[in-house]
Amino acid sequence: MNSAHYRFEPATDKVARRITKMRPSAVRNLFAAAQRDDIISLAGGMPDVSLLPKSAVRKAAKAAVEKQAVTLQYGGTNGVFETAQVFCDIVRDIGIRHKPENVIITTGAQEALDLIGKTFLDPGDICITEGPTYLGALQAFSAYEPDIHTVPFDAEGMRMDLLEEELQRIGKGNPRLKFLYTIPNFQNPGGVTMTPERRKRLVELSHEYDFIIVEDDPYGRLRYEGGHCLPMRALDDSVIYLGTISKMFAAGLRVGWIMAPPGVIGKINLAKQGTDLCGSMFDQVMAAAYFTETPWQKTLQRFVKTYDTRRRAMLAALDEYFPPEVTWTHPEGGFFVWVTCPPYLNTESMLPEALERGVIYTPGTGFFPDGKQGKNCMRIAFCYESPENLQEAIRRLAEVIEDRLELYRAFIEAGAIKE
Repeated sequence: MNSAHYRFEPATDKVARRITKMRPSAVRNLFAAAQRDDIISLAGGMPDVSLLPKSAVRKAAKAAVEKQAVTLQYGGTNGVFETAQVFCDIVRDIGIRHKPENVIITTGAQEALDLIGKTFLDPGDICITEGPTYLGALQAFSAYEPDIHTVPFDAEGMRMDLLEEELQRIGKGNPRLKFLYTIPNFQNPGGVTMTPERRKRLVELSHEYDFIIVEDDPYGRLRYEGGHCLPMRALDDSVIYLGTISKMFAAGLRVGWIMAPPGVIGKINLAKQGTDLCGSMFDQVMAAAYFTETPWQKTLQRFVKTYDTRRRAMLAALDEYFPPEVTWTHPEGGFFVWVTCPPYLNTESMLPEALERGVIYTPGTGFFPDGKQGKNCMRIAFCYESPENLQEAIRRLAEVIEDRLELYRAFIEAGAIKE
């Protein structure tokens, strides 16, 4: 029999419709370039785990090893109860009172986003996000084929006036409207923070138009200036609150959480059962040990001081090198700055030139559901590189932008395009 008859090819014509509508992560696609020694990366929002004391990591890992009867076994879908209690304790000082039985521990906050989509979205349902928003959330939600509406932000967070206009278009009592997803603290990619007044108004609108607020708070502990803003979960028990240890401890452990009302937790539990049965018991116990047996607040302050130094270095370099035609946000915390170039510049087409100069960033289109908006924008991260590298990266990036601006001016002078 001819063995050629048994050649197997990928059955790409049989994949689900949802896969054809999903776009790859712009950040993930840049990871290979970011590993090169000659590249300064402003693309990824990676925490600097080198700042973690090895003694604290060792102590937390040892605690997990010593409980191997639990940590190497299957666990409950909601996660380790003691770890859930620890997470409830952690958020108490920022104003959230929550019971551990109403917590689901997830494989990072990214799984939490997928579970939110899986639990609430049918094809054609409406969810609202900031525009731009976290590209990982767009990936997670798009798998369930919703209609994603975006609302712009300004320096004070999502604009409530534009949200109200969008809600009026959707209509009160619209059963297709399911939830609004927001990152109110040091938004990704914008770096902006929603004011207390807007948070209060958003809660009011959620009741008026009958939608759920999904509050994602991965960066809330990384504040470098300004005062604490109360989470919306502290204002209203109906808010679903997502958190993670990735920025406070270790992203590689992949531990996050969902805090929600009991009925919602029960539905998400069903969704998670079909996803992974349960998360890693080892990671959960290790995380709990870190937050109970080590001086994690002291380490967190080290993170805050280091990231703040890098943030200041980036903002100073932007002031020094970037042309006046370009604007950017001024984050009070988190990892990111959102840069807006003139509308005739395309940050996607600029990326190869930046790569040639030894710097990469994330183009803005990946942060919008249509993949078309934000062509003149980019996200740049200050969390991982040294202040010296950040300054050099911004200098190189400014050269790329200046070259494009000069080219545009030359076309104007030649009459090839109209200003």
